[in-house]
Amino acid sequence: MPHRAARPQHAADGTGVRPEVADSWLRSLTTVDPARTAAPPSDPGAHGPDWAHSPLRVPVDAVADELRAIADDAGFIAAVTDEAGTILWTCGGPVMQRKAERVNFAPGARWDEQAMGTNALSLALSTGRAATVFSAEHLVSVLHGWVCYCAPIRRPDGSIAGTLDLSTTWDRSHPLALSTVRTLAAAVGAALPATPGTTARPEGLRLTCLGREQATRDGVPLHLPPRRLEILTLLALEADGFTAERLRTAVYGDRPVTATTVKAEISHLRRDLGGAVSARRYRLTAPVQCDAAEVRRALAAGDTATAVRLYTGPLLPHSDAPAVVEHRTYLEVAVRAAVLAAADPAPALRYGELARYDAEVHEHALRLLAPGDGRRAVALSRLHAALRD
Repeated sequence: MPHRAARPQHAADGTGVRPEVADSWLRSLTTVDPARTAAPPSDPGAHGPDWAHSPLRVPVDAVADELRAIADDAGFIAAVTDEAGTILWTCGGPVMQRKAERVNFAPGARWDEQAMGTNALSLALSTGRAATVFSAEHLVSVLHGWVCYCAPIRRPDGSIAGTLDLSTTWDRSHPLALSTVRTLAAAVGAALPATPGTTARPEGLRLTCLGREQATRDGVPLHLPPRRLEILTLLALEADGFTAERLRTAVYGDRPVTATTVKAEISHLRRDLGGAVSARRYRLTAPVQCDAAEVRRALAAGDTATAVRLYTGPLLPHSDAPAVVEHRTYLEVAVRAAVLAAADPAPALRYGELARYDAEVHEHALRLLAPGDGRRAVALSRLHAALRD
Protein backbone atom coordinates (compact mmCIF):
# COMPACT_ATOMS: atom_id res chain seq x y z
CA MET A 1 0.00 0.00 0.00
CA PRO A 2 1.27 3.52 -0.71
CA HIS A 3 2.15 5.80 2.18
CA ARG A 4 -0.79 8.21 2.01
CA ALA A 5 0.90 10.78 4.26
CA ALA A 6 3.90 11.06 1.98
CA ARG A 7 3.90 13.99 -0.42
CA PRO A 8 6.18 15.81 -2.86
CA GLN A 9 8.59 17.91 -0.85
CA HIS A 10 7.82 21.31 -2.41
CA ALA A 11 4.10 21.00 -1.57
CA ALA A 12 4.67 20.80 2.18
CA ASP A 13 5.62 24.47 2.55
CA GLY A 14 2.58 25.71 0.64
CA THR A 15 4.40 26.99 -2.43
CA GLY A 16 2.50 27.11 -5.72
CA VAL A 17 1.77 23.99 -7.73
CA ARG A 18 0.47 23.91 -11.30
CA PRO A 19 -3.19 22.79 -11.22
CA GLU A 20 -2.70 19.91 -13.66
CA VAL A 21 0.21 18.62 -11.56
CA ALA A 22 -1.74 18.99 -8.32
CA ASP A 23 -4.69 17.06 -9.75
CA SER A 24 -2.35 14.33 -10.97
CA TRP A 25 -0.90 14.01 -7.47
CA LEU A 26 -4.41 13.55 -6.10
CA ARG A 27 -5.12 10.73 -8.51
CA SER A 28 -1.70 9.14 -8.07
CA LEU A 29 -1.48 9.10 -4.28
CA THR A 30 -4.20 6.48 -4.06
CA THR A 31 -1.98 3.85 -5.74
CA VAL A 32 1.62 5.07 -5.78
CA ASP A 33 4.17 5.34 -2.97
CA PRO A 34 6.33 8.46 -3.61
CA ALA A 35 9.29 6.42 -2.29
CA ARG A 36 9.00 3.93 -5.17
CA THR A 37 12.42 3.43 -6.79
CA ALA A 38 11.53 2.10 -10.24
CA ALA A 39 8.60 1.60 -12.58
CA PRO A 40 6.86 -1.77 -12.39
CA PRO A 41 6.69 -4.10 -15.40
CA SER A 42 3.42 -4.21 -17.33
CA ASP A 43 3.42 -8.00 -17.14
CA PRO A 44 5.75 -9.46 -14.51
CA GLY A 45 7.86 -12.23 -16.04
CA ALA A 46 7.22 -11.15 -19.63
CA HIS A 47 10.07 -10.26 -21.99
CA GLY A 48 8.72 -6.84 -22.91
CA PRO A 49 6.16 -5.47 -25.37
CA ASP A 50 5.73 -6.77 -28.91
CA TRP A 51 7.28 -3.75 -30.61
CA ALA A 52 7.76 -5.67 -33.86
CA HIS A 53 4.00 -5.86 -34.42
CA SER A 54 3.01 -2.51 -32.94
CA PRO A 55 1.22 -0.16 -35.37
CA LEU A 56 3.48 2.59 -34.01
CA ARG A 57 6.68 0.93 -35.17
CA VAL A 58 6.69 1.97 -38.84
CA PRO A 59 5.78 5.64 -38.17
CA VAL A 60 8.34 5.82 -35.35
CA ASP A 61 11.02 4.26 -37.58
CA ALA A 62 10.45 7.15 -39.99
CA VAL A 63 11.52 9.69 -37.34
CA ALA A 64 13.94 7.44 -35.43
CA ASP A 65 17.06 9.01 -36.95
CA GLU A 66 15.89 12.45 -35.86
CA LEU A 67 15.13 11.18 -32.37
CA ARG A 68 18.55 9.54 -32.11
CA ALA A 69 20.22 12.76 -33.24
CA ILE A 70 18.35 14.76 -30.60
CA ALA A 71 19.16 12.18 -27.94
CA ASP A 72 22.86 12.15 -28.82
CA ASP A 73 23.31 15.91 -29.32
CA ALA A 74 21.26 17.16 -26.37
CA GLY A 75 21.74 14.31 -23.89
CA PHE A 76 18.14 13.09 -23.92
CA ILE A 77 16.53 9.70 -23.93
CA ALA A 78 13.53 9.24 -26.24
CA ALA A 79 10.67 6.85 -25.52
CA VAL A 80 7.43 5.72 -27.12
CA THR A 81 4.56 4.24 -25.09
CA ASP A 82 1.29 2.59 -25.99
CA GLU A 83 -2.08 4.09 -25.02
CA ALA A 84 -1.88 2.49 -21.57
CA GLY A 85 1.49 4.10 -20.73
CA THR A 86 3.69 1.02 -21.20
CA ILE A 87 7.03 1.86 -22.82
CA LEU A 88 7.46 0.16 -26.20
CA TRP A 89 10.77 1.61 -27.44
CA THR A 90 13.60 3.86 -26.29
CA CYS A 91 16.79 5.32 -27.70
CA GLY A 92 19.56 7.40 -26.19
CA GLY A 93 23.25 7.61 -25.45
CA PRO A 94 24.89 5.14 -23.05
CA VAL A 95 24.99 7.58 -20.12
CA MET A 96 21.29 8.40 -20.30
CA GLN A 97 20.40 4.78 -20.99
CA ARG A 98 22.12 3.73 -17.76
CA LYS A 99 20.33 6.44 -15.78
CA ALA A 100 17.03 5.44 -17.34
CA GLU A 101 17.53 1.77 -16.57
CA ARG A 102 17.96 2.56 -12.86
CA VAL A 103 14.32 3.68 -12.71
CA ASN A 104 13.16 1.13 -15.32
CA PHE A 105 12.53 3.74 -17.99
CA ALA A 106 12.73 0.91 -20.48
CA PRO A 107 10.54 -1.24 -22.76
CA GLY A 108 7.93 -3.19 -20.83
CA ALA A 109 7.71 -0.75 -17.89
CA ARG A 110 4.49 0.98 -16.87
CA TRP A 111 4.59 4.79 -16.62
CA ASP A 112 0.87 5.51 -16.22
CA GLU A 113 -0.38 7.40 -13.15
CA GLN A 114 -1.53 4.27 -11.36
CA ALA A 115 1.93 2.74 -11.68
CA MET A 116 4.44 5.60 -11.52
CA GLY A 117 2.48 8.67 -10.43
CA THR A 118 2.85 12.13 -11.92
CA ASN A 119 5.25 12.30 -14.85
CA ALA A 120 5.06 13.79 -18.35
CA LEU A 121 4.00 10.50 -19.97
CA SER A 122 1.11 9.92 -17.56
CA LEU A 123 0.10 13.60 -17.69
CA ALA A 124 -0.03 13.59 -21.50
CA LEU A 125 -2.24 10.49 -21.39
CA SER A 126 -4.59 11.83 -18.70
CA THR A 127 -5.01 15.33 -20.18
CA GLY A 128 -4.65 14.52 -23.88
CA ARG A 129 -2.21 17.43 -24.22
CA ALA A 130 1.54 17.87 -24.48
CA ALA A 131 3.09 18.11 -21.01
CA THR A 132 6.30 19.03 -19.20
CA VAL A 133 7.06 17.74 -15.71
CA PHE A 134 10.11 19.28 -14.06
CA SER A 135 12.13 17.97 -11.12
CA ALA A 136 10.06 17.78 -7.90
CA GLU A 137 6.80 18.04 -9.83
CA HIS A 138 7.24 14.28 -10.23
CA LEU A 139 5.35 12.44 -7.51
CA VAL A 140 8.04 9.78 -7.12
CA SER A 141 11.07 11.35 -5.45
CA VAL A 142 13.66 9.29 -7.36
CA LEU A 143 12.60 11.27 -10.47
CA HIS A 144 13.27 14.70 -8.96
CA GLY A 145 16.54 14.89 -10.90
CA TRP A 146 14.68 14.58 -14.21
CA VAL A 147 12.76 16.78 -16.64
CA CYS A 148 10.39 15.14 -19.14
CA TYR A 149 8.63 16.45 -22.23
CA CYS A 150 5.83 14.36 -23.71
CA ALA A 151 3.04 14.62 -26.29
CA PRO A 152 0.19 12.24 -27.10
CA ILE A 153 0.27 10.41 -30.44
CA ARG A 154 -3.19 10.55 -32.00
CA ARG A 155 -4.68 8.32 -34.66
CA PRO A 156 -6.49 9.94 -37.61
CA ASP A 157 -9.80 9.47 -35.76
CA GLY A 158 -8.45 11.56 -32.85
CA SER A 159 -8.04 8.72 -30.36
CA ILE A 160 -4.75 8.38 -28.47
CA ALA A 161 -2.46 5.59 -29.70
CA GLY A 162 0.40 6.31 -27.29
CA THR A 163 2.91 9.00 -26.37
CA LEU A 164 6.30 10.27 -27.48
CA ASP A 165 8.63 11.45 -24.72
CA LEU A 166 12.00 13.18 -24.44
CA SER A 167 13.60 13.05 -20.98
CA THR A 168 16.86 14.19 -19.45
CA THR A 169 18.34 15.50 -16.23
CA TRP A 170 16.85 18.77 -15.01
CA ASP A 171 20.05 20.75 -15.67
CA ARG A 172 19.78 19.93 -19.40
CA SER A 173 16.22 21.27 -19.78
CA HIS A 174 15.63 23.12 -23.05
CA PRO A 175 12.82 25.55 -24.00
CA LEU A 176 12.40 24.00 -27.45
CA ALA A 177 12.06 20.41 -26.27
CA LEU A 178 8.28 20.52 -25.83
CA SER A 179 7.60 21.97 -29.28
CA THR A 180 10.00 19.39 -30.76
CA VAL A 181 8.25 16.44 -29.13
CA ARG A 182 4.84 17.85 -30.09
CA THR A 183 5.90 18.13 -33.76
CA LEU A 184 7.35 14.62 -33.90
CA ALA A 185 4.33 13.09 -32.16
CA ALA A 186 2.06 14.74 -34.73
CA ALA A 187 4.19 13.31 -37.55
CA VAL A 188 3.95 9.81 -36.06
CA GLY A 189 0.20 10.11 -35.59
CA ALA A 190 -0.40 11.37 -39.12
CA ALA A 191 1.21 8.19 -40.49
CA LEU A 192 -0.99 5.84 -38.43
CA PRO A 193 -3.91 4.02 -40.05
CA ALA A 194 -7.40 4.74 -38.72
CA THR A 195 -8.72 2.22 -36.21
CA PRO A 196 -10.75 -0.46 -38.06
CA GLY A 197 -14.49 -0.09 -37.60
CA THR A 198 -14.34 3.57 -36.55
CA THR A 199 -15.19 6.72 -38.42
CA ALA A 200 -12.62 9.44 -38.77
CA ARG A 201 -14.90 11.98 -37.12
CA PRO A 202 -17.55 11.82 -34.40
CA GLU A 203 -21.08 12.57 -35.58
CA GLY A 204 -23.57 15.20 -34.48
CA LEU A 205 -23.45 18.73 -33.12
CA ARG A 206 -21.13 19.32 -30.16
CA LEU A 207 -20.81 22.62 -28.31
CA THR A 208 -18.09 23.37 -25.78
CA CYS A 209 -18.71 26.70 -24.05
CA LEU A 210 -17.33 26.32 -20.51
CA GLY A 211 -13.93 27.96 -20.18
CA ARG A 212 -13.34 27.78 -23.93
CA GLU A 213 -15.41 28.12 -27.08
CA GLN A 214 -15.68 25.42 -29.72
CA ALA A 215 -18.48 24.07 -31.88
CA THR A 216 -18.24 21.06 -34.19
CA ARG A 217 -20.67 19.40 -36.59
CA ASP A 218 -19.92 15.78 -37.43
CA GLY A 219 -16.47 16.39 -35.99
CA VAL A 220 -15.74 19.33 -38.30
CA PRO A 221 -15.01 22.63 -36.51
CA LEU A 222 -17.57 25.36 -37.05
CA HIS A 223 -15.77 28.69 -37.20
CA LEU A 224 -18.63 30.74 -35.80
CA PRO A 225 -18.23 34.44 -35.04
CA PRO A 226 -18.95 35.44 -31.42
CA ARG A 227 -22.60 36.48 -31.93
CA ARG A 228 -23.52 33.26 -33.70
CA LEU A 229 -21.78 31.24 -30.98
CA GLU A 230 -23.76 33.12 -28.33
CA ILE A 231 -27.03 32.37 -30.14
CA LEU A 232 -26.14 28.69 -30.53
CA THR A 233 -25.30 28.47 -26.81
CA LEU A 234 -28.62 30.04 -25.81
CA LEU A 235 -30.54 27.71 -28.13
CA ALA A 236 -28.69 24.73 -26.60
CA LEU A 237 -29.54 25.86 -23.06
CA GLU A 238 -33.19 26.75 -23.68
CA ALA A 239 -34.86 23.91 -25.54
CA ASP A 240 -38.17 25.81 -25.82
CA GLY A 241 -36.45 28.38 -28.00
CA PHE A 242 -36.97 32.12 -28.49
CA THR A 243 -39.22 34.50 -30.24
CA ALA A 244 -37.36 36.95 -32.47
CA GLU A 245 -37.89 39.81 -30.01
CA ARG A 246 -36.82 37.82 -26.95
CA LEU A 247 -33.70 36.59 -28.74
CA ARG A 248 -32.81 40.17 -29.72
CA THR A 249 -33.05 41.24 -26.07
CA ALA A 250 -31.18 38.13 -24.85
CA VAL A 251 -28.23 38.78 -27.14
CA TYR A 252 -28.13 42.56 -27.57
CA GLY A 253 -29.92 43.93 -24.49
CA ASP A 254 -30.80 47.61 -24.86
CA ARG A 255 -28.58 48.19 -27.86
CA PRO A 256 -30.33 49.64 -30.94
CA VAL A 257 -30.31 46.48 -33.07
CA THR A 258 -33.05 45.81 -35.61
CA ALA A 259 -35.02 42.60 -36.06
CA THR A 260 -33.40 42.29 -39.48
CA THR A 261 -29.99 41.89 -37.83
CA VAL A 262 -31.26 39.04 -35.64
CA LYS A 263 -32.90 37.33 -38.63
CA ALA A 264 -29.65 37.59 -40.59
CA GLU A 265 -27.68 35.96 -37.76
CA ILE A 266 -30.24 33.15 -37.52
CA SER A 267 -30.09 32.65 -41.29
CA HIS A 268 -26.30 32.32 -41.18
CA LEU A 269 -26.45 29.95 -38.18
CA ARG A 270 -29.09 27.82 -39.89
CA ARG A 271 -26.77 27.45 -42.87
CA ASP A 272 -23.82 26.59 -40.57
CA LEU A 273 -25.90 23.86 -38.90
CA GLY A 274 -27.32 22.37 -42.07
CA GLY A 275 -30.78 23.79 -41.45
CA ALA A 276 -31.09 22.70 -37.81
CA VAL A 277 -32.84 25.90 -36.59
CA SER A 278 -36.62 26.26 -36.86
CA ALA A 279 -37.99 29.27 -38.74
CA ARG A 280 -40.85 30.66 -36.66
CA ARG A 281 -39.88 30.17 -33.05
CA TYR A 282 -36.10 29.89 -33.02
CA ARG A 283 -35.07 26.53 -31.56
CA LEU A 284 -32.68 23.74 -32.49
CA THR A 285 -34.21 20.90 -34.50
CA ALA A 286 -31.23 18.54 -34.13
CA PRO A 287 -29.73 17.07 -30.93
CA VAL A 288 -26.78 18.94 -29.48
CA GLN A 289 -24.22 17.83 -26.91
CA CYS A 290 -23.46 20.90 -24.79
CA ASP A 291 -21.17 20.84 -21.78
CA ALA A 292 -23.08 23.62 -19.98
CA ALA A 293 -26.39 21.78 -20.42
CA GLU A 294 -24.78 18.59 -19.08
CA VAL A 295 -23.61 20.47 -15.98
CA ARG A 296 -27.11 21.78 -15.38
CA ARG A 297 -28.57 18.28 -15.68
CA ALA A 298 -26.01 16.93 -13.21
CA LEU A 299 -26.81 19.70 -10.72
CA ALA A 300 -30.55 19.04 -11.06
CA ALA A 301 -29.91 15.35 -10.34
CA GLY A 302 -27.82 16.16 -7.26
CA ASP A 303 -24.73 14.66 -8.92
CA THR A 304 -22.12 17.13 -7.69
CA ALA A 305 -19.15 14.98 -8.72
CA THR A 306 -20.27 14.90 -12.36
CA ALA A 307 -21.16 18.61 -12.38
CA VAL A 308 -17.72 19.56 -11.07
CA ARG A 309 -15.96 17.22 -13.48
CA LEU A 310 -17.77 18.77 -16.45
CA TYR A 311 -17.51 22.37 -15.25
CA THR A 312 -14.22 23.52 -16.79
CA GLY A 313 -14.69 27.28 -16.57
CA PRO A 314 -17.18 30.15 -16.93
CA LEU A 315 -19.76 30.08 -19.72
CA LEU A 316 -18.47 31.88 -22.85
CA PRO A 317 -16.07 33.94 -20.71
CA HIS A 318 -15.67 36.74 -23.30
CA SER A 319 -19.39 37.28 -23.91
CA ASP A 320 -21.37 40.24 -22.60
CA ALA A 321 -24.75 39.13 -24.00
CA PRO A 322 -27.28 39.62 -21.16
CA ALA A 323 -28.74 36.10 -21.30
CA VAL A 324 -25.29 34.52 -21.49
CA VAL A 325 -24.18 36.53 -18.44
CA GLU A 326 -27.31 35.34 -16.60
CA HIS A 327 -26.65 31.68 -17.42
CA ARG A 328 -22.95 32.12 -16.58
CA THR A 329 -23.75 33.55 -13.14
CA TYR A 330 -26.25 30.79 -12.42
CA LEU A 331 -23.74 28.05 -13.23
CA GLU A 332 -20.95 29.69 -11.23
CA VAL A 333 -23.14 30.10 -8.14
CA ALA A 334 -24.83 26.70 -8.41
CA VAL A 335 -21.63 24.71 -8.89
CA ARG A 336 -19.87 26.51 -6.04
CA ALA A 337 -22.85 26.02 -3.71
CA ALA A 338 -22.98 22.30 -4.54
CA VAL A 339 -19.25 21.98 -3.83
CA LEU A 340 -19.56 23.69 -0.43
CA ALA A 341 -22.54 21.50 0.46
CA ALA A 342 -20.80 18.23 -0.45
CA ALA A 343 -19.65 15.91 2.33
CA ASP A 344 -16.96 14.43 0.07
CA PRO A 345 -13.70 16.43 -0.32
CA ALA A 346 -13.20 15.33 -3.95
CA PRO A 347 -15.50 17.98 -5.52
CA ALA A 348 -13.82 20.77 -3.54
CA LEU A 349 -10.39 19.54 -4.57
CA ARG A 350 -11.36 19.38 -8.22
CA TYR A 351 -13.23 22.70 -8.20
CA GLY A 352 -10.27 24.24 -6.40
CA GLU A 353 -8.26 23.88 -9.59
CA LEU A 354 -10.49 26.53 -11.20
CA ALA A 355 -11.21 28.59 -8.08
CA ARG A 356 -7.58 29.15 -7.20
CA TYR A 357 -8.29 32.28 -5.14
CA ASP A 358 -11.40 30.99 -3.37
CA ALA A 359 -10.11 30.42 0.15
CA GLU A 360 -13.49 29.15 1.37
CA VAL A 361 -13.40 26.25 -1.10
CA HIS A 362 -9.87 25.24 -0.07
CA GLU A 363 -10.78 25.52 3.63
CA HIS A 364 -13.80 23.30 2.98
CA ALA A 365 -11.56 20.66 1.38
CA LEU A 366 -9.17 20.77 4.35
CA ARG A 367 -12.02 20.35 6.85
CA LEU A 368 -13.16 17.18 5.07
CA LEU A 369 -9.73 15.60 4.60
CA ALA A 370 -8.35 13.34 7.31
CA PRO A 371 -5.11 14.49 9.00
CA GLY A 372 -3.01 11.79 7.31
CA ASP A 373 -4.47 12.22 3.82
CA GLY A 374 -1.75 13.10 1.30
CA ARG A 375 -4.20 15.30 -0.61
CA ARG A 376 -4.06 17.86 2.20
CA ALA A 377 -0.77 19.11 0.71
CA VAL A 378 -2.58 20.24 -2.45
CA ALA A 379 -5.45 21.93 -0.60
CA LEU A 380 -3.02 23.62 1.80
CA SER A 381 -0.82 24.97 -1.00
CA ARG A 382 -3.89 26.38 -2.76
CA LEU A 383 -5.16 27.99 0.44
CA HIS A 384 -1.81 29.64 1.11
CA ALA A 385 -1.72 31.00 -2.46
CA ALA A 386 -5.29 32.35 -2.13
CA LEU A 387 -4.54 34.07 1.19
CA ARG A 388 -1.32 35.60 -0.18
CA ASP A 389 -3.19 37.18 -3.08
